[in-house]
Amino acid sequence: MAYKDLREYLQALTSKGLMKWVEKEVDKDWEITCIARKVFQREPDKRFALGFKKIKGHSGSVVVGTVAASRGVYATSLQISPEVEEVIARWDKALTYPQEPKISNHGVCQEVVREGKDVNLNWFPIPTWTPDKDPGPYITAPCMITRDLKSGIRNVGIYRMQVKGANRTGVLWDLPSQHAAIHFAKYEAEKIPMPVAVAIGVDPCILMAAAAKVPLGVDELAVAGGLRGEPVSLVKCKSIDLEVPATAEIILEGEILPGEKGIEGPFGEYTGYMGGPYELPLFHIKCITHRKDPIYQALHSQMPPSESSLLRQIAEEANVYKHLVHQLKIPGVIDVHLPEAGGSYAILWIRMKTAYPGHAQQVLCAAWTHHPTLAKWIVVTDEDIDIRDAFIREWVLSWRVEPSKDIHIFPGTSSLLLDPSVAPPDVPLWERPLSSKVLINATRKWKYPEIALPPSKYLHKVEKQWEEYGL
Repeated sequence: MAYKDLREYLQALTSKGLMKWVEKEVDKDWEITCIARKVFQREPDKRFALGFKKIKGHSGSVVVGTVAASRGVYATSLQISPEVEEVIARWDKALTYPQEPKISNHGVCQEVVREGKDVNLNWFPIPTWTPDKDPGPYITAPCMITRDLKSGIRNVGIYRMQVKGANRTGVLWDLPSQHAAIHFAKYEAEKIPMPVAVAIGVDPCILMAAAAKVPLGVDELAVAGGLRGEPVSLVKCKSIDLEVPATAEIILEGEILPGEKGIEGPFGEYTGYMGGPYELPLFHIKCITHRKDPIYQALHSQMPPSESSLLRQIAEEANVYKHLVHQLKIPGVIDVHLPEAGGSYAILWIRMKTAYPGHAQQVLCAAWTHHPTLAKWIVVTDEDIDIRDAFIREWVLSWRVEPSKDIHIFPGTSSLLLDPSVAPPDVPLWERPLSSKVLINATRKWKYPEIALPPSKYLHKVEKQWEEYGL
């Protein structure tokens, strides 16, 4: 049975030891991000979600890492085991069989309504994420809801928002091809404001779906319904013609005006570097609704490993697997992996069983067609290799690749979003040049010598009796 809201989900995380609460008072402008950074520098399976109960100068609490602190946290949100195959299966089912949301008459997200002079973002404990480098607080987990002007189809995406005042934020769209930006282009062409709603503090499946790269025209709230196994309940906004998750903690209602831009950034990006500033649209807030004593939910980003890199990794791995296996029906693909070191975007590894001549080359060329900017390093290797083991990945590159034959550079491709190696930082975001992709065939091309390790049956036996060795 799906979680009814964020609060019930946080209770589940806490009861499983996957979330820890800080009772000490903390400063939102530097302390929250530094504590989270220390947690995310741990091994992936030792990370946990964080809750902060006392924020200096604010009432209310802040939670971070609640969706993707670890695979255990992620699996808890889906109420499945963290096994890769089960996560991929759940995503495949959600993308194939989305569940349309349902409209409700009432929602706890509207327990408190603030309009006019009462609209004030500064009432919420919104953290600063890169102290002394960011210009101020950023909303990092905003589920932005827009609707296509022509078709009426809804989009939900996560686009960070720089707080610029009591009722105004910036909005980052990395490329004009992003779905909310496509919606806005149609409104701007007609010279009319675009209604926008932002949900903060939502059911974890909504946040997952908003972060995923689903096709344009597919409602992410329907995908969220597929993930949770039940439709998402929506309620109509108070001031604009949009619907929002009824159980959200906070809702921002407003509009983006045609022809208006402001400075956005800098901000710590998924590449691990500071990005911006850019000239981008501004969001004007007309109305804020929220639950009593709202919980402010954030995503921890910047230098990987982070919550955003793991959130992107799990969903994108499922998407690439679905693309290769279910859509293109290429045989032999066993696993795909996007290491967090590349922001879960720049490096793609594929584990496969070679079935015919040219099989590896087919997989290499097909992998990045899922999304034009995905991955500038793509490596395929054999079924005996654990592509999730960083040491083994280096070992494979060392001994199953002959550079002059097995490495191919594919020129003239779209560059990765915000890749600092493509152009100097003063080149505008929309004018970045084309880039290239490196395709590496790290499969065995003939019979190799036996691997110099004891047979697995002996290693497994030692594992079972490990305590007997007193080590």
